Amino acid sequence: MSATATTGTTDIQLLRLTTAGSVDDGKSTLIGRLLVDTKGAFEDQIAAAQDYNEQKGGKGLDLALLTDGLRAEREQGITIDVAYRYFATPNRRFIIADTPSHEQYTRNMVTGASTAEVALILVDARNGMVVQSRRHVCIAHLLGITDFVIAINKMDLVEYSKARYEEITEQFQDFFKRLGVRHAKAHHAWFVPMSAFEGDMVVGRGSNMPWYEGETMLEVLESISPRTDDSTAGFRFPVQLVSRPQTEDLHDFRGYMGRVASGRIAVGDPVKVLPSGMTTRIERIVTFGGDIEEVGPQRSVTLTLADDVDISRGDMLVSAQDTPLETKSFDATICWMSDRPMDLREKYLVKHTTRTTKAMVSAVKHRIDINTMEPDAAKTQFEKNDIGRVRISTMQPIFCDAYRTNRATGAFILIDPQTHDTMACGMIDIARDGLLMNI
Repeated sequence: MSATATTGTTDIQLLRLTTAGSVDDGKSTLIGRLLVDTKGAFEDQIAAAQDYNEQKGGKGLDLALLTDGLRAEREQGITIDVAYRYFATPNRRFIIADTPSHEQYTRNMVTGASTAEVALILVDARNGMVVQSRRHVCIAHLLGITDFVIAINKMDLVEYSKARYEEITEQFQDFFKRLGVRHAKAHHAWFVPMSAFEGDMVVGRGSNMPWYEGETMLEVLESISPRTDDSTAGFRFPVQLVSRPQTEDLHDFRGYMGRVASGRIAVGDPVKVLPSGMTTRIERIVTFGGDIEEVGPQRSVTLTLADDVDISRGDMLVSAQDTPLETKSFDATICWMSDRPMDLREKYLVKHTTRTTKAMVSAVKHRIDINTMEPDAAKTQFEKNDIGRVRISTMQPIFCDAYRTNRATGAFILIDPQTHDTMACGMIDIARDGLLMNI
């Protein structure tokens, strides 16, 4: 998803990125460096982190303490939960999903990467590509991320060696080739040598790597074009609420409230109502500030229609020329998030856009070995943090697209109907008994 904030005549785009790396690769230090050098950290935050470091016997500011917000994180020196960091430059606004590196927190990385457009993968220059590096690239790939920034950190500990930088770059390039690009969108990767501790090639260039003629980390992040899937995909408007104001001047008003998940729509455009299949036209697009003529993705509005159609929460208004697939059975890649293992005999709820329906996991295709990222059909028991492919069967139809073409209508969660706990999150791959959906 991408967004644009307008200030005067200047459009400032928003880029969402997720971070990943092995333990002690310097991820927290890198984010801290970005926050400090772009003036994204408040003075009291910097002062508090410095005081805490000195209380522990350190000297000056430990950049990692700006991001390790939980007490347990500070005490252990690791990241254990997803945290979202915000900073901006004159050219762009950023949201960073700071995710844990440990294998046991795989579900946390999936959560952070699910809304990201760019994966920032950290590598210790001394170690090069390790198992965690491959795992994080594969998870990001599964979640549809195609832009990767490989931050080769701690170059100061390998004497800013150009040969070492080129060696690690080649390791990743070979892995990307082996990973394969099955989908229409090609991967793009940038390789930046840096020292987050010293500040080389993060925001400023520094003077230690004159041989590197590429962009700094911040320059790369400012140059990447945000995803435009949600604006170029078909119009999708899951209905959240039917608005019937009980006032004298609005007694005939019937509007349908929700957020535009993808695409654009204008007054007068034809739309189809799912599941009824009836067609009508947009009569008004109502916002808090008044009516508008056209609306794009991620905007919350109330739509009125030219005809009186029976619509309720969970229904969807879509482009009359570009409709999603209506199905009660689909294959999906899921990440199991619950402490309680999957049970094929158990009934769950599927929440997909604004529709919730009873469902069950009708088959397990395979579980992915988290260390090799290879499918293992022999292992069908899903436990916390496991990733794999399953078949989901629902009681009522859902209106979906492949996750890789439309995240909003390609994602869902499984819920325990008794406790309302989230059991798993999923990305729709294939529907209607093997019909390949834009993959």
